Amino acid sequence: MTDMTDPNTSLPPAADAERRAKEAYFTASQSQLIWARFKKQRAAMIAAYVLMFLLLSGLFAPFLSPYDPNIAGRNKDYLNGAPTIPMFCDTNGCSVRPFLHTIERERSMATNFRWVETVNEDKRRYMEFFVEGSSYKLLGFIPMDTHLFGMNEGFIHLFGTDASGKDIFSRTLHAIWTSIQVGTIGVLIAFVLALIIGGISGYYGGWIDSVLQMITDAVRTVPAIPLFMAIAAFVPQEWSAEERFFFISMILGLIGWPTLARRVRTHLLTERNQEYVLAAQLCGASPRHVIGKHLLPSFTSYIIVDLVISFPYMVLSETALSFIGLGLKDPVNSLGVMLQNVTSADVLLNYQWYFIPVIFFIALVMAFVFVGDGLRDAADPYSDNNK
Repeated sequence: MTDMTDPNTSLPPAADAERRAKEAYFTASQSQLIWARFKKQRAAMIAAYVLMFLLLSGLFAPFLSPYDPNIAGRNKDYLNGAPTIPMFCDTNGCSVRPFLHTIERERSMATNFRWVETVNEDKRRYMEFFVEGSSYKLLGFIPMDTHLFGMNEGFIHLFGTDASGKDIFSRTLHAIWTSIQVGTIGVLIAFVLALIIGGISGYYGGWIDSVLQMITDAVRTVPAIPLFMAIAAFVPQEWSAEERFFFISMILGLIGWPTLARRVRTHLLTERNQEYVLAAQLCGASPRHVIGKHLLPSFTSYIIVDLVISFPYMVLSETALSFIGLGLKDPVNSLGVMLQNVTSADVLLNYQWYFIPVIFFIALVMAFVFVGDGLRDAADPYSDNNK
């Protein structure tokens, strides 16, 4: 009688596990191999979690924020107010519900008529969750008026308030999302231009390649700051915040494509004479089909890595432009706009909570940098980190 038993089932558990691991490795797709290498890098994984947290915080900013970051969230009685941290215990005992004390403010001659705060510990204001407040559209299309937390009386300002009484916590969450949106639009514009110009240049070569490379080099040599200063001089002052938002995004994309375009060109110049490309051409495939279905997919992982790496530079560009007054302006909430408020000596000496958005800005940029570096090493099978 023939034995139909699989001979591998008689292997010891350790050997069987090793066999399965080898089979999984040799049958895994490119994306699975990149993910497996990426998970081995602890710094990149931590940065990925931080980045995911910041992205979700920005995406759900209207729900997480207790108030509208603009006029609806303005506290006229608490200008340049310090952060208010909820507590559970005070001199009068403890409570299950977090609460705040009532802060009374008045100007004093002893402090040159600056605001002097006194805490009334006999009066508590309790924190509530899932409260109704200003209306908004979650994810851009779901009408809601529920916020994660609020107060049964008065306001709560976890990060304090600015000179006009706006809640810095709410503004920071909305600013993160605005900067991410600007960077995303700029990256997408640069991505499309790089694929088109780099793909045509690398596939055809010859005089077409020479002309396109001259254009690419010309764009790369244009200094960014003088260009934006010149553009800012021609931007109409009556433009709305939304118009300035899309204008800055388009400009960032139009000057950010040359690096990726040259990488796509170099890859296509190397791959265009491979056998699978010649086979596709002999079968009557059009250049568009060969580039889109054969050449670019073989370069997909590197394109994704390049986009992730270029994203923080887009955010940095938007922040720098808004910081020097050439980018977005109030009432738009972006990290660059909020960083404008930390330039005065008065803020540095008396209102240090204005620097809280700077921490989120640094965390966002560094998270993108570490994730991009991790993806770059994971996509390179010859990297020292993958050995």
